[in-house]
Amino acid sequence: MLSSPHRRHELSTVFHIVLCTVALMAVLACGGKDRGKSGGESRTGEAGRGRPLRVALLTPGPISDQSWNGGAYQGLLRIRDSLGAQISHIQTKTPAEFEENFRQYGAQGYDLVFGHGFEFQDAAVRVAPDYPKTVYVTTSGNRTAANVAGMEFAFGGASYLAGMVAGAMTRTNVVGTIGGTELPPVRKSFAAFEAGARAVNPGVRVLSSYIGNWDDASAGKEQALAQIAQRADVIFQNADAAGLGVFQAAKERPGIYVIGSNSNQNAVAPTVTLGSVVIDLPHAFLSVAREVESGRFTPRVISLGTNDDVVRLVLNPALESAIPARTRAAVDSVDALLRAGKVNFEGDTTSAAAGVARVPGT
Repeated sequence: MLSSPHRRHELSTVFHIVLCTVALMAVLACGGKDRGKSGGESRTGEAGRGRPLRVALLTPGPISDQSWNGGAYQGLLRIRDSLGAQISHIQTKTPAEFEENFRQYGAQGYDLVFGHGFEFQDAAVRVAPDYPKTVYVTTSGNRTAANVAGMEFAFGGASYLAGMVAGAMTRTNVVGTIGGTELPPVRKSFAAFEAGARAVNPGVRVLSSYIGNWDDASAGKEQALAQIAQRADVIFQNADAAGLGVFQAAKERPGIYVIGSNSNQNAVAPTVTLGSVVIDLPHAFLSVAREVESGRFTPRVISLGTNDDVVRLVLNPALESAIPARTRAAVDSVDALLRAGKVNFEGDTTSAAAGVARVPGT
């Protein structure tokens, strides 16, 4: 049996060991928390969602259009595959449906919702304040709010290049543009196309018409046949699913060419498609989703174009050799200026065209 002094010493030693152990555990616990903060969270983001990113897409037309809507859906799939996100898609037809579905996704706690088109802006601005934890992004939009951003595509530069090709390839000196509805981004694109055509062929006549919708391929074919009847032999279409009718009309009339838009449409009708003005929507969508996931997203107008390698003219390899070599060289020269940011066609296309109209070979 230990004496009292020895027992007191033993108890003191045990108590000291216990205190040290508790202190060590506290330090380790604090250190673990610090490492968690500094190391970031690639899946749950800065806000620590503890679940996969949830991303939704509203399109104004079918994703089978091989154009604007199909490209957006490929962007949604890219987000799913790259970030492990949960995704959802709804095709909407009316402004009331835009707002209804924006609200539905906000109420369901989605992190990011794309409204794919200029026409979605009003609904996004109305709905967003009610769901501050959801980021709303409208493509071709330029309105912003606390959790609303616009994503503009500088379509003018690549459209100008397409116009250069059309102006060189026409044999009748008549080319055409056919749009779905007369939205500002489409008008700007067609103006740049016309400027490009006139840069290489000052005497060219440019016809322009709008179908009135984005999904009636029969109406698109009728518009194309009407322009062909007026001697147009190269048609630049930006009409989504309705634009598929333009390709059909060209296939039925010898000597008629089409230039596609939004997605790479060269394979839609490879015997009549000179090229496509392509928007890399998957790249653009994924860039935004990464910002939202990491907590770095800030509402703004996101502008992407040729110098970002998001918008570009892609010539059809099956018909590229039919385009005069000097025209291809001129297109390459202007493309280099666009990529270097030395010229743009998003505003005054006339003055912009004047800066490149004398490119050797045109």
